[in-house]
Amino acid sequence: MDVAGVVQQSWPYIGAAVGAYGTAVVTRVGDDSADAAVAFGRRLLNRLWRREETRPFLLRQLGGVADDPANEAARTALLEELRRMLVDDEALRRDLAALLGDAPPAPANSFRATGDRSVAVATNNGVIATGDNTRIERDPRS
Repeated sequence: MDVAGVVQQSWPYIGAAVGAYGTAVVTRVGDDSADAAVAFGRRLLNRLWRREETRPFLLRQLGGVADDPANEAARTALLEELRRMLVDDEALRRDLAALLGDAPPAPANSFRATGDRSVAVATNNGVIATGDNTRIERDPRS
């Protein structure tokens, strides 16, 4: 698998893991409650973490994504760091490609609500109210 393919296929898992644990994901030990995608992302990141010479750069980029998962620039910087690591280390690229061969289904979407009264939903067919003293009335004709 080429570098771009490894980077592209790794992101859903790495993103899920960083979203769930932040930068602690690289040192977190067994958590049986983590779903398969997050656990797999943790495996990928732990493999990347073994490369000591790039660890500070990886940690900085992981921190950017963990601080603001919706920040496209932070995500791009992390993916670029991953691409650099894989270009520089053929063995690492082969290891990640082999791991990806056993990957669980990638998460389709992830949502994270942050801030006061925030709401994160994949689909909503009803009312979402976060204000004080909200009054919701149904149309009597329906």
